[in-house]
Amino acid sequence: MHEENYQPDTLGIRAGTVRSQFGEHSEALFLTSSFVFESAAQAAARFIGEEPGNIYARFTNPTVTMFEQRLAALEGAEQCVATASGMAAILACVMGVLKAGDHVVASVSLFGATVNLFNNIIRKFGIETTYVSASNVAEWQAAVRPNTRLFFLETPSNPLTEISDIAAIAAVAKSRGVLLAVDNCFCTPILQRPLELGADIVIHSATKYLDGQGRVLGGAVLGNKKTLEGVYGFLRTAGPTMSAFNAWIFLKGMETLKLRMDAHSAAALQLAQWLEAQPNVVRVFYPGLPSHPQHELAMRQQKTGGGIVAFEVKGGKEAAWRVIDNTKMLSITANLGDTRTTICHSASTTHARISAEARAAAGISDGLIRIGVGLEAVCDIQNDLARGLNC
Repeated sequence: MHEENYQPDTLGIRAGTVRSQFGEHSEALFLTSSFVFESAAQAAARFIGEEPGNIYARFTNPTVTMFEQRLAALEGAEQCVATASGMAAILACVMGVLKAGDHVVASVSLFGATVNLFNNIIRKFGIETTYVSASNVAEWQAAVRPNTRLFFLETPSNPLTEISDIAAIAAVAKSRGVLLAVDNCFCTPILQRPLELGADIVIHSATKYLDGQGRVLGGAVLGNKKTLEGVYGFLRTAGPTMSAFNAWIFLKGMETLKLRMDAHSAAALQLAQWLEAQPNVVRVFYPGLPSHPQHELAMRQQKTGGGIVAFEVKGGKEAAWRVIDNTKMLSITANLGDTRTTICHSASTTHARISAEARAAAGISDGLIRIGVGLEAVCDIQNDLARGLNC
């Protein structure tokens, strides 16, 4: 299959599929911890990399390999390294490309767990992080030090959907010999392909849209083989590995990824427009709205605005919790990318473990609510929210 000749719809269904001796139509699920060799010589050749093939499921499994190849085809990447979760993907990326004494420049608008990873875990290994505006390219330029090795951002950001100019930040990174990693969880390769815009590494929490039904955990790091040498080496040794069963679930999820992302995006735009008209809503954050500060950039960089909508209500935390608690259909959970619409209060959940100062710097107020727009009828989502908004 010459994957570069196919559209994303087709790649999500066909890319990476390899049939076993049985000729199965659907991808096979290989539930095994290890693989048998034909001889001692073959085992030796496999272990030292002289012969390709499966060795041990911590770092080689046919089902996981099919997932990696399919996602790599969708992202336009040379290689994909699958991991146990999205956070494991970020950890593998950092441990694979950095060493003690290195410096990271990261967006202040990051997922709370990512901030904690950089501040509380990575820092223990002698790696410092400086946080800058997601959208102010000059701040990225000014923050570079002689020991800076990595730029890290997510766009759109979680939860405010702030947009970073990937191409502009990539240009700064390349001019200073720095790698750029982009968390593409919110858009997926259906809506945005960071490598084409100059990024070196793409990060995914496959748990979200790649699955699409909130079933299993997984992550991925993508880029060229040279850049990912250390990432794969870390995975092989440390073992934050994606299970074969989860990879099989993701393969099924990606078959409908294009259809779902189109539907999520259309519903999110409709909901965002409705929210802007509600008297108790102070502000709506959605890249597809002309009111979004980076709307023009988002529409150049992404195919649509995506499926995440955030909004701030009058009355702070008490009012936000009232909206959430009055819903009857929406799922009160911090996960997203699901067929079911999810709702959460970011300040007290996803970003609760970072300081109040850090939340304020990221623009996360006590009145902010994040919606992961699902595939239900939009009118039913609106009616569920209206109950609390009109209290």
